[in-house]
Amino acid sequence: MNKNKGITKFFGKHTYNKLYTYDEFSELSENEIKNADVNLLSDQEKIYLEYSKINLQRTTRIHKTFKPNDNVVKLIMQFDKPQTWLMITEHWCGDSAQNLPYFVMYAKFNPLINIQIVLRDSNLEAIDDYFNSPTTRSIPKIIGFDENGDELFIWGARPKIAQDLVMQLKAEGFSKEEFNEKLHLWYGRNRGKELEKEMISLFSTLLKKIV
Repeated sequence: MNKNKGITKFFGKHTYNKLYTYDEFSELSENEIKNADVNLLSDQEKIYLEYSKINLQRTTRIHKTFKPNDNVVKLIMQFDKPQTWLMITEHWCGDSAQNLPYFVMYAKFNPLINIQIVLRDSNLEAIDDYFNSPTTRSIPKIIGFDENGDELFIWGARPKIAQDLVMQLKAEGFSKEEFNEKLHLWYGRNRGKELEKEMISLFSTLLKKIV
């Protein structure tokens, strides 16, 4: 991967406006919250700012309470060749705050795994290959690549049970605010357990393909 200031080419296939490490992404979010002048923000920007504040609390809680699942760790440690996990996200995305920290923390168990963050809304043309259509760019989206830049897996935007819950609530006529409240209540109670089950399935399948 060749990095330059401002513009980054990712495996020669797409050009992104900017790639971040997870720490850089977190710092960027914290600085935007800290330095925001609400008097200069549009109504939508104010909403996103509040979402970002809540998401910072969510990720902080996950990092503090994280207890690794031994089965996930054992699988991750079996990867013996470099991988890059490209994470498409935004600071205001609640699903990202509830899921990405787990992927990031598990990746630390294997130094061959490299995490790169790309912001969706400033890279729409580059990331659209990973979504069904321009009207359904649900995030987060995680794409795994091998050392040659070949695609290994795609995950997102939320665990299947959480997705099923959202679809059910939408079908029952719940508003976005209402189903988001119930969705994050589910996240809080589940504490990443369902995601870890999906990780076990994902990484088990991946190991069979690449070994």
